[in-house]
Amino acid sequence: QLQLVESGGGLVQPGGSLRLSCVASGFTFSWSVMSWYRQAPGKERELVAAVTAAGNSPNYADSVKGRFTISRDNAKKTVYLQMNNLKGDDTAVYYCNARRSGSIPWDYWGQGTQVTVSS
Repeated sequence: QLQLVESGGGLVQPGGSLRLSCVASGFTFSWSVMSWYRQAPGKERELVAAVTAAGNSPNYADSVKGRFTISRDNAKKTVYLQMNNLKGDDTAVYYCNARRSGSIPWDYWGQGTQVTVSS
């Protein structure tokens, strides 16, 4: 069964940290570009961070550079998002995405996990 299951969201004070996890099943995780997106109320979904299938060349939205780190463990079929120095603007639902282009493409989404940054 194809699944992307996020966890690790919650309520945190400004300046705090959270680590999101996304566990994949039902497809070839190691062939996928893995990304984290977020959507705040009233706003469009935006790309936060992405990492290649090999786990190198991560890229980040300007708003999170230097604060967030994306990583992946292909053996565990898991992608992580370490979020430090969180700000109120980081409040959103965070979604995990798995994507592959080419002859056998796919584009899968998780159900999302809520992150709320508030004092």
